[in-house]
Amino acid sequence: MKRLIMKNRIKPSEITPEDVFMNRRRIIAGAVAMGLLPSIAGDAFGAVMPPAGGEFEDVSKWPKSLDAEPHSWDIITTYNNFYEFGTGKSDPARYAHMMKTDPWSVEVTGEANKRGRYTLEDILKPHALEERIYRFRCVEAWSMIVPWVGFPLGDLLKRFEPTSRAKYVQFFTLNEPDQMPGVRYPVLKWPYREGLTIEEAMHPLALLTVGVYGKPLPNQNGAPLRVIVPWKYGFKSAKSIVRIHFTEQQPETSWNMAAPHEYGFYSNVNPNVDHPRWSQASERVLGGSGLRALISARQPTLMFNGYAEEVASLYTGLDLAKNY
Repeated sequence: MKRLIMKNRIKPSEITPEDVFMNRRRIIAGAVAMGLLPSIAGDAFGAVMPPAGGEFEDVSKWPKSLDAEPHSWDIITTYNNFYEFGTGKSDPARYAHMMKTDPWSVEVTGEANKRGRYTLEDILKPHALEERIYRFRCVEAWSMIVPWVGFPLGDLLKRFEPTSRAKYVQFFTLNEPDQMPGVRYPVLKWPYREGLTIEEAMHPLALLTVGVYGKPLPNQNGAPLRVIVPWKYGFKSAKSIVRIHFTEQQPETSWNMAAPHEYGFYSNVNPNVDHPRWSQASERVLGGSGLRALISARQPTLMFNGYAEEVASLYTGLDLAKNY
């Protein structure tokens, strides 16, 4: 199958000068201090992003974590889906170093009282971090156990004061062709976007994730900010988030836009509903890297990825076969 190649059309006038790029953290911090950018952190103490190679301090263990041995750092960071860097499982680890994550900011738009652009430091500052061991399930019928580090997504979203019209929340991933070679190809409509109902996003299991194994997220895993929604397929967990949009209408999501007959808006793990091209009744639990990952044992897929007791009430009265 032939691939269409899209040329990078960035104009020279749109390229950030190197000295400006290297000083963005100082510029953004100064803008917050002068009131040119909003601040939601106040003077509260919270998580601080450690330096390169460092670890987060004072990360508490979440008592409701899975009682299972997490997969290794090697598996978690080398067997990934991140199409902005390529469609192969090893492409993200190979190319994600090109993505610049420091400094980082997130724009908040739509049906919220506190809209604007917020620095990563501002987002992290009021929060204490916890490590949660979740099963991470992909639609290709494989799963791994991951010790994510983060804090409840709803705790952040509430600080933006969504209005009564905010029925959904949408997330947008960074879209930089010079840093992310995969977006030069029309595999999906870029930028990548995902969405949740506001009730799903506020559920205490939904996690705003900044790390894994006590360390900051590697780029290939969605640095510096990603969402983890453990009862849904992995593609619902938006990576490298640069925009959060509150909306009254059900938002567009990338995979639903690309193949609506295969990928619905809700995308809950439901073993009773097959993907059009394969069964969802069982899953491969990754057992190694490379070939070992491909031949690891299968096990029955659990409804809502094993979190039915906690989240089934979100979908009372909803036909989960039609609303897949």
